[in-house]
Amino acid sequence: MHVYLGADHRGFQLKDEILAWLQGRQIPFTDFGAHEYDAEDDFNDYAKKVAIAMTSNTDLDDFGILLCGSGQGMAMQANRYKGVRAAICSSAMEAIEARLHNNANILCLSADENLHNYAEIINGFMTTKPLPDEKYKRRCDKLDEI
Repeated sequence: MHVYLGADHRGFQLKDEILAWLQGRQIPFTDFGAHEYDAEDDFNDYAKKVAIAMTSNTDLDDFGILLCGSGQGMAMQANRYKGVRAAICSSAMEAIEARLHNNANILCLSADENLHNYAEIINGFMTTKPLPDEKYKRRCDKLDEI
């Protein structure tokens, strides 16, 4: 398992907390930034880096985490890449469902929601495997048709 992270200025502090959480569990990661606080940075730049890493990744256990104020912008940018299925989740149940039914491979979190349960959300996302049923695979394939 390897985790790819990206955050803009609004997700900067939460990203640092998540990095410490991952380090404490000895989960390898790549931090695509932001590496310093810049109130004028653009979420798009970090979402692109994580999305590109996921499009070239064949390990189904690897996933991305994107953080911005709402999670919305990150998800919109990341989902423009074929093979990326970015989901905004604010609970562990949403994260589990996103993985089970939609084979989500990027978790988008809202830093503005002051998520004290981010560890539960990430843990639910990373420990859940997509359902192998043909209907779920078919639906995921349709996401890449456009």
